[in-house]
Amino acid sequence: MTFLSTPSPLRVLVLGAGSWGTALAHAACTNASVMVWARDPQTAQHINEQHRNPRYLQDIPLPATLAATDQPEQAFAFLQDAASSLIILGTPVAAIGQACDLLLRYLPPANLQTTPILWTCKGFEQESARLPHEVVQDRLAKIIPYTGVLSGPSFAREVAQGLPVALTVASSHECVTSRATAALHAGNTRIYRSRDVVGVEVGGAMKNVIAIACGIADGLALGMNARAALITRGLAEMSRFGLALGGEPTTFSGLTGLGDLVLTATGDLSRNRQVGVALGQGQDLASILSSGMTAEGVRCAQAALTRARGLKIDMPITEAVCAVLFDGVPPLDAVSRLLSRESRSE
Repeated sequence: MTFLSTPSPLRVLVLGAGSWGTALAHAACTNASVMVWARDPQTAQHINEQHRNPRYLQDIPLPATLAATDQPEQAFAFLQDAASSLIILGTPVAAIGQACDLLLRYLPPANLQTTPILWTCKGFEQESARLPHEVVQDRLAKIIPYTGVLSGPSFAREVAQGLPVALTVASSHECVTSRATAALHAGNTRIYRSRDVVGVEVGGAMKNVIAIACGIADGLALGMNARAALITRGLAEMSRFGLALGGEPTTFSGLTGLGDLVLTATGDLSRNRQVGVALGQGQDLASILSSGMTAEGVRCAQAALTRARGLKIDMPITEAVCAVLFDGVPPLDAVSRLLSRESRSE
């Protein structure tokens, strides 16, 4: 395989050929030479030969310069001898530990201390209730020092279509934010920088849970007033939790807080909102998930609530969502519980 159809001093490796990994690989092709690693050999072959992903965003053509492989050795060899490089972990939270293991096994030693690692997943690890950066720190420790998170209000389909989008990259290392900006800031994609990894991650996780609540309200036909109240009080809930974990207040009024929350709670492409709508319309969670619909909010809601309780943080909307998802509480009853809470100062 020829790695570089159009040589660039910057090489970007995307691990994961799902919707978001594919969309980011597409976007990075403007500024960099890009390879995407796919678990499925047929997916990699189809991207290379047909310039489309046969499983995700099938109708969107991919740049002819985008290379793909299912071989991890080949994927990481793509970075060897690069003047500048970046690795994007385009995996869900459940697979971020496995992605770290791939890095440790296959990343050339010369790249360990020089290649920034950026993850895009949003949520809490289901078993441990850890945020992604905590999983990465546990796996990579000081072996790979330069890490960060990319987040913000974005649907993969619209990014792949080249529609306008603003994203935030957060890291305590300037080399991570500058490398991510060099790779992705172009055309209709705008990158903002932050140092608040915790706040960015909490916003990305909690907006999914609040979006399920908004979807439930929409499924119950409770109206726009109810949706606005849930978004507003959901933002307050997200902020309380994020501050308790060490996030910065301004983060939650920015792209990765309010921005991502509004998009996910109102957009028709939001899978979390779709799950909530289906629940509000009377479908049970098992049948919704068996149809192939996945949503990170379902996976991380209980973990988020467990961690919040450990910190003694009041999370009424998250509690209501968990009651519907896991305790069999009818959606209308969960809403009634929220409405019956005592009046208080905002």
